[in-house]
Amino acid sequence: MTELRSGGIRPSGIEIDGTHEHAIHLLRQMLRIRRFEERTVQLYSEMRIRGFLHLDIGEEACAVGVMESLRPEDAVVSTYREHGHALARGMSMRAVMAELEGKVEGCSRGRGGSMHLFDAPTRFYGGNAIVGGGLPLAVGLALADHLAKRPVVTVCFFGDGAVAEGEFHESMNLAAVWGLPVLFCCENNLYAMGTALDRYESETDLSLKAASYRVPAWEVDGMDVIAVEEATRAAAESVRGGGGPHFLELRTYRFRAHSMYDPDRYRDKNEIERWKQRDPIGSLSNRLGADGHLSEEDLDGIESEIQAEVEDAVTFAEAGSLEPLSDLYRFVMSESATGGATP
Repeated sequence: MTELRSGGIRPSGIEIDGTHEHAIHLLRQMLRIRRFEERTVQLYSEMRIRGFLHLDIGEEACAVGVMESLRPEDAVVSTYREHGHALARGMSMRAVMAELEGKVEGCSRGRGGSMHLFDAPTRFYGGNAIVGGGLPLAVGLALADHLAKRPVVTVCFFGDGAVAEGEFHESMNLAAVWGLPVLFCCENNLYAMGTALDRYESETDLSLKAASYRVPAWEVDGMDVIAVEEATRAAAESVRGGGGPHFLELRTYRFRAHSMYDPDRYRDKNEIERWKQRDPIGSLSNRLGADGHLSEEDLDGIESEIQAEVEDAVTFAEAGSLEPLSDLYRFVMSESATGGATP
């Protein structure tokens, strides 16, 4: 472990220190996200999924590593690139797929779609279509737990683009001043939609920005699921123990465009290929294979199980129902409900 600024620590590397069974579990979870999203690309192309669709492909280590380090009572606030977060947190793949297809059986009754997954039982308090929009919500959740003296951590995911938003600085400052139990997880994939990090940030070391608020902050190899899990576990336990907010800069990369609508003309293709050489799934699979803990037959078996789960989710979503027009105003608060005049 290497000491870093503000008392932070950075896991030293790529060795599998735990049991190989746990490493295989991490691999399985990342594969579930990858295969789910690859299937959604097909469904989107067939116009069975509409609206925006932002994929986690390439960033699975962040979702799995962070979620594996949390407890059931912890809270999670996500972004619009949230499928991986939701699945790794334990949400039903059926409910997520049905939501993407706009069906009532979806986790948000088909009203939210890809960017607004929500699941109260797992304390997954939603994606957010607004860049940086989840930051103040996470601070509010953490404040509630702090006042109630609950030993709970609120994890807030956001991208590097959100660091340029005012909400980031306001949220970091307030969380630090009040010593709130929130873990800020910045998934730095080097691009805010189509703008490279060094074109909109004068300081590209984002953990330095967090450290300026006197928040323990450190960078993590976001392409290494074991490094992410180790760093998150250390940070979460420090937060849970009264250490106040912490910040992790998860340095990662998305292999696909910003969204399905994005032609992705702003990135050099060679850059993408270089990052694909560090694919978190391939890297862990190769390490397990080299150590004799994962055979080709084992991997084929995992793939078959995941394929069956994905197709079951598709079948469930296709059999789902669309919300009737008569329910269009359901869950919408009218003025009469707040004492005002009804239009």
